[in-house]
Amino acid sequence: MRPFGDGTLHVHASDTSRVRERGLEQRRLRWVLVLTVGYTVAEIVGGIASNSLALLADAGHMITDDLALGLAVLAGWFATRPPDRGRTYGYQRAEILAALANGVVLAGVCGLIFWEAIRRFSAPPEIRTGLMAWVATGGLAVNAVAAALLHRHAHGLNARAARLHVLGDLLGSLGVLAASAAIALFGWLWADPVTSIVIGIVVIVGSVRLVLESVHVLMEGAPGHLDAEEIRQMLAALPGVSDVHDLHLWTLGGRVPLLTAHLRVEHSARSHDVLRNATAALKTRFGIEHVTLQIEPDDFNIRSPLDVVDRGRTSP
Repeated sequence: MRPFGDGTLHVHASDTSRVRERGLEQRRLRWVLVLTVGYTVAEIVGGIASNSLALLADAGHMITDDLALGLAVLAGWFATRPPDRGRTYGYQRAEILAALANGVVLAGVCGLIFWEAIRRFSAPPEIRTGLMAWVATGGLAVNAVAAALLHRHAHGLNARAARLHVLGDLLGSLGVLAASAAIALFGWLWADPVTSIVIGIVVIVGSVRLVLESVHVLMEGAPGHLDAEEIRQMLAALPGVSDVHDLHLWTLGGRVPLLTAHLRVEHSARSHDVLRNATAALKTRFGIEHVTLQIEPDDFNIRSPLDVVDRGRTSP
């Protein structure tokens, strides 16, 4: 921790644990991508052979998942690139852009599923329920493994988007199994499009949330678990601090919060003590370790006589 001559302090925590966590997350995403791509082909073939819209809907969802997971893996790798002269914050926002794209694609696919499901209500085709059930069972197994891989290692929005895709597929496989049973036992052909609509509704709700969270990060919104006003009041209550202004709280990739603020201090206060207390409180109480604080004396914004004279000369 080193204060700068202009009263600004930059604090950077060790990134070792975050790098390790991100690396594990990326490896699991790659395994999930391999599993879903391998099964997508089988599900498309099975959906066409059995003439099941629910199965084809789930297959279409899995195609978008393959693309989304590939995008997530690519964005995760891209986000690890170091900062450069043009992008001093690095490329962490690549993951947020990928999450936003995934959410939009999911919503579009759900719209197509709704359209086809409504059309099938008026003319439900014959469905080979045996093949439909076997393919759905395989999909259930694959998606269960993929969901387990991402269960405890999906912290960023990008990985959460991938997990949403996988959980949507898992739900789709369960729905297809239920529809095949209803058709085989009771002859309810309408169960196929109804299942498709239920799957689509659940997935689109998660997609909307994902899009809104991604936009919130891109708009430099404060992390949902932190209250900027509560933080401002805490800083203002520190010994020697008379005012807090220009406080900004945001996150780059949806993971690590960043904070900047100006602290106006009393003349009797020692800047080093104020900085030390402020950074310690931000870390222990709110978990904010990436902090930039500017220390200002009480009369910092008072104009100097020369400034007043110069302004008078330039006035019309």
